[in-house]
Amino acid sequence: MNLILVLPDELEADGTVRLTGRRARHVHDVHRARVGDELVVGLRNGATGRGTVLAVSADEVRLAVELVGEPPPPSGVDLLLAMPRPKVLRRALQAAASLGAKRIVLVNAARVEKSYFDTPFLQPEEIERNLVLGLEQARDTLLPELLVRPRFRPFVEDELDTLWPSDSFGRLLAHPADAPALGAPDAPRVGPRSVVAIGPEGGWVPFETDLLEERGFARFTLGPRVLRVETAVAFAFGQLLLSRALQSGR
Repeated sequence: MNLILVLPDELEADGTVRLTGRRARHVHDVHRARVGDELVVGLRNGATGRGTVLAVSADEVRLAVELVGEPPPPSGVDLLLAMPRPKVLRRALQAAASLGAKRIVLVNAARVEKSYFDTPFLQPEEIERNLVLGLEQARDTLLPELLVRPRFRPFVEDELDTLWPSDSFGRLLAHPADAPALGAPDAPRVGPRSVVAIGPEGGWVPFETDLLEERGFARFTLGPRVLRVETAVAFAFGQLLLSRALQSGR
């Protein structure tokens, strides 16, 4: 936990906050904090700063909080992700949140098992828990929006343009083969705002890639290897952000 994320209603008028449960145990067991120590703190969807430990035990921690900083800027990359296996879903959400995605859409695909959409990991409290874990890792406070869409074609045809207007977002399609690598002369350019579509571990089927390409998604490859979903998410974000920086000369 690189940042302790607190909710607005947890912050008292005198600038103190009381932590219990997972956060208190982490401060006690991992940080081994003592009275007077300073920890990095952030307000959900707000500023960041420091929390000075006023009291600490295994079950409760009190902090005096001063919020003076800003969270890291969003990456400008959103994620359209074929619904992964439930155990992988948790890691993928944490990775996307830590990488600065601010909108994530989980969508069905031909090679996705229908039972995946019945997982308890899609319960709101589980989604929030994993997104928060990603934010804590990255010292971010801005919780991503997450949408679940169990029907691929209706989503692409009816909703995609509203969420990611083509005049504002570049659209990129990660595909294992038959596509250029980012940075190649014939590769798509990466603009300041993009959405990247990443398929299941078995890959998108031709109908899905055709439909996405009809909506302006440009293919690029992550290489010849078949990657785990959470690895593909991190690799794709890294490639996009590096390509954008090189294009802009930074």
